Amino acid sequence: MLDNAPHILVVDDDTRLLSLLRKYLMDNNYRVSTAGSADMARSKMSGFDFDLIVLDRMMPGGDGLEMAKTVRSGSGFSRDIPILMLTAMGESSDRIDGLEGGVDDYLTKPFEPRELLLRIDAILRRAKIETFEELSFGDFTFNTEKGELLRDGEVINLTSGESLLLKSLASTPGVPISRDNLSLTSGNQGRAVDVQITRLRRKIEDDPKLPRYLQTVRGEGYVLWAD
Repeated sequence: MLDNAPHILVVDDDTRLLSLLRKYLMDNNYRVSTAGSADMARSKMSGFDFDLIVLDRMMPGGDGLEMAKTVRSGSGFSRDIPILMLTAMGESSDRIDGLEGGVDDYLTKPFEPRELLLRIDAILRRAKIETFEELSFGDFTFNTEKGELLRDGEVINLTSGESLLLKSLASTPGVPISRDNLSLTSGNQGRAVDVQITRLRRKIEDDPKLPRYLQTVRGEGYVLWAD
């Protein structure tokens, strides 16, 4: 595992689940710390910088939602750290409470580990997009904050789906992104990703059938090559 791999804090009072998630995420190249309570999580956050928190909603000695609100208030922690909330409370009102409390995503127990991994990847990818404003490839410049694509200073009209897809691809230029991950980060479901890719190629490629910038990587997904 690389020393610069994203560091995730998993907070849950279920020791068996903590152990399983720690092993699963480490097997998928993440650094992982665990905490069995909100108090323990706050203690670890005071000593380490984390890239994301996976946070249980219901815990003895401290509600996960209240902890999320504390983090977002900036009370001794980085208020911008992404939070993925896990909960057995699946009602839409509970999900809305979590999102209004500042969590970035919400996953209901029981869940498939693969879905958790995809959601973590998507959250971290979105967070990375915000670290730079522009990406250039060929005659094009893409403003990731505005979702605006320019060619030699002229605006290229993009649909909202195309803009979100390009944002996702621009988050890791030169690194292939799977269709599943693109679905989560762009809101284009399943084969709709392929349709949007085709439309984007028509707008940015001289020959969409032989793409230079937006390429398919067999077995891995799609990649955007930047200058």
